[in-house]
Amino acid sequence: MRTRSLKKNKINVVTLGCSKNVYDSEVLMGQLKASGKDVVHEEEGNIVVINTCGFINNAKEESVNTILEYLHKKEEGEVDKVFVTGCLSERYKPDLEKEIPDVDQYFGTSDLPVLLKALGADYKHELIGERLTTTPKNYAYLKIAEGCDRPCSFCAIPLMRGKHRSTPIEDLVKEAGKLAANGVKELILIAQDLTYYGLDLYKKRALADLLKELVKVEGIEWIRLHYAFPTGFPKDVLDVIREEPKVCNYIDIPLQHISDKILKSMRRGTTYEKTTNLLKDFRTAVPDMAIRTTLIVGYPGETEEDFNILKEWVKEMRFERLGCFTYSHEENTHAYNLEDDVPEEVKQQRASEIMELQSQISWELNQEKIGNTYRCIIDRKEGNYFVGRTEFDSPDVDNEVLIDATEHYVKIGEYTMVEITDAGDFDLYGIPVK
Repeated sequence: MRTRSLKKNKINVVTLGCSKNVYDSEVLMGQLKASGKDVVHEEEGNIVVINTCGFINNAKEESVNTILEYLHKKEEGEVDKVFVTGCLSERYKPDLEKEIPDVDQYFGTSDLPVLLKALGADYKHELIGERLTTTPKNYAYLKIAEGCDRPCSFCAIPLMRGKHRSTPIEDLVKEAGKLAANGVKELILIAQDLTYYGLDLYKKRALADLLKELVKVEGIEWIRLHYAFPTGFPKDVLDVIREEPKVCNYIDIPLQHISDKILKSMRRGTTYEKTTNLLKDFRTAVPDMAIRTTLIVGYPGETEEDFNILKEWVKEMRFERLGCFTYSHEENTHAYNLEDDVPEEVKQQRASEIMELQSQISWELNQEKIGNTYRCIIDRKEGNYFVGRTEFDSPDVDNEVLIDATEHYVKIGEYTMVEITDAGDFDLYGIPVK
């Protein structure tokens, strides 16, 4: 028979999924710490809070497996309580309560005050912007909006995150100031849709206005844009990227597909021609911009012809960064009414073909960097290498700059100039220069 742990309660927050979840976990941890709770991130603790992802099948499977893993630890007496929050819990709470009843309590994405109460803490409104960051000290995510108003047929995010809600500029500037005071040098702006920012509060797209205020924050040296939507993209943002040295020449803009037939079915509100022209506008306004995108293959009705259109377009566009996902048939989305008619092996083959293409493009673009010197931020030391990034690279998803630690020393968390001496498909090698 298991006995309850006698040690002082330590709350372990486990984060799954995207950077938005990382941010939410950090806010939760900040609130817990302010209530005097002993809180850790993905370390041992006798109370576990799992912040789940419910976006696509693989993510849902990982979330369920993690829940079961901690319930096994609870059964073994290693853990006293298991709480589940986040997107999976928001989307499937009644099913989860029925199928996995041993979880102490389930919470949705907007249940933070209730979750805190269950953990013996109070929600403190005055803590706006206070977080316990879990990323390396030099960078942090800044969530500028929650939810999404887009009608994309394949996406379940509005089901889990609700309607778009922008955070006021003054609150974000205050939060950025607190992060900078704690040593953060790089802000990565995230939202379900950066493009929509401000429409609800200011009756206009206000991303450019926000950037102009954030660049004034002392201590912040890089600001990076993640997850812009192509339809209705505010062109004044390009002027700010070009003119403001602190705003990285980088944008993450998930485009998903390019065949007009598939774009229409996906309800993306754009076309091959409009998307291609938008990218040309990017290149004209900011010639050395690194554009990152993500694509979906195997969407219902995607023929060989549609896929070939996509492949040829990827060759033509030569994206600096690209990720590719196979379509996931999600309940309660518009596309769920369509027949999921592309076989799984065909989906996988198409994704592999796109990534092989991108690997070659990335290798060619990286070869052009050899001999050039770039300002890099050093994130960490791993094995015999210091690992850094240029302004054209986001953490975890993009190229890294590797510096041989047996021959050179650079300070983690600081910027340094690095000359690129060699390059592979997705890694650059360099030496620090004075």
